[in-house]
Amino acid sequence: MKIKLATVFLLAITIIGCKSTEKSNTEMTADQASESIFDVVWNMTVLEGNELETSLYNDKTIHFVLHSEGNRVSGFSGCNSFMGTYTILKGNQISFSQIASTRMACPDSKINEQDVLNVFNLADNFSISGNTLTLNKAKRAPLAIFQKSEIEKPTITEKYWKLKTLEGQEVKMAENQEREIYFILKTDENRLTGFSGCNTFSGTYTLEEGQRIHFTQIASTMKACPDVDVNESAFLKVFELTDNYTIKDDVLSLNIGRRAPLAVFEAVYFQ
Repeated sequence: MKIKLATVFLLAITIIGCKSTEKSNTEMTADQASESIFDVVWNMTVLEGNELETSLYNDKTIHFVLHSEGNRVSGFSGCNSFMGTYTILKGNQISFSQIASTRMACPDSKINEQDVLNVFNLADNFSISGNTLTLNKAKRAPLAIFQKSEIEKPTITEKYWKLKTLEGQEVKMAENQEREIYFILKTDENRLTGFSGCNTFSGTYTLEEGQRIHFTQIASTMKACPDVDVNESAFLKVFELTDNYTIKDDVLSLNIGRRAPLAVFEAVYFQ
């Protein structure tokens, strides 16, 4: 009798174990689900119940990325890039804060960017099924629906790059300097624009495989700033010499060959 009971008990344990294994293969806990949303691109397909007319806005998709390092969120809202921070709790709760955006003007934009950004201001939970993610407010209909895709390589275009170091030396604003030294790579006709400490400058650029970059047709205004202690020629020389770049998060280096960076810049996002 004891042998029969032991056999029945072992059989029951085996059946329960098989069912548990089968369940674990088909269902995800909240914690497992949250892990699957990091470091991938989530492209928006539906906003407030309306399918987006096209997936491309200014040659980009409206998307966001939750970076696992630093709890940072970054994305593109139809005209401008945005970034901020996020917090995820058990039960697929999520909140976003400190959302900042660039300030490009896109009068022909096909979408109201504020509607996109409001999704992140309002969302307090998410749900995920396969490659589909929704951001939600309480138990209402989804604020927006997204589809997963491979993460995009960091881009250096359409960002405000503030100069941090020049030839290895930290750069600080001089007294009476009108504004900080910066540049922007415009996707429109591959234009370069910026400010070199006293004068504005412009030019063109070409991006190639292997993070190679070349600047041409550099031109500057001819304003004189005798009271501003800044070496504009040394800064503009960077664009003549640069043949490649490196980028990590929001730090960009312009280089020549494999030498130390000619100049290092930091992306700035405006509230």
